[in-house]
Amino acid sequence: MKKDIDFSPVTGVELVLTKSENNGETQWDVYLVNKNLIELETVMITSKGYGEIDGHKKETSVLRHVIEKVEEQSYARIEPIQPDLFQLNNEYWVSYYILNQIFDKKFVFVPDSIQEDNLQYIPELDLMGIRHA
Repeated sequence: MKKDIDFSPVTGVELVLTKSENNGETQWDVYLVNKNLIELETVMITSKGYGEIDGHKKETSVLRHVIEKVEEQSYARIEPIQPDLFQLNNEYWVSYYILNQIFDKKFVFVPDSIQEDNLQYIPELDLMGIRHA
C-alpha cells in the first residue's frame, strides 16, 4: 500500500521548461535535470494541464513517459509543450529510483508563470528557460 512506502524528499532533481529556436520557429520543451552524483533509474512522469481559459474549464489528456535511466549530472527531454497551454496549471508528477529507494514529487508550473520575463540561462542545457525545483 502507498502508506507503507517510504517516500524520501526529492533533492537534486529539477524540471526546466526551455525556449529555443529551430529553423526560425520557436519551440518550448520540458526537461528533467538530474544534479545528483548518482543516476536516476526507472523515471516515470505523468503530465497534464488543467484550469480555466476564457472562463471555461479546460483539462488536457494525461501523458505518461518512462525514461529508463538519467545519468548523474545529466538531463532528459520529457516532451514539447504548446504555448496555448501556458494559461493552465501544467503538472508533472515525477517518480524515480535511486538504488532501491523510490522518490516522488509533483512539479506545477502555475498559470502564466511561463513568460519571457521569467526566462533565465540554464547552463546544464545551454538554453534559456524557466527552472522549477
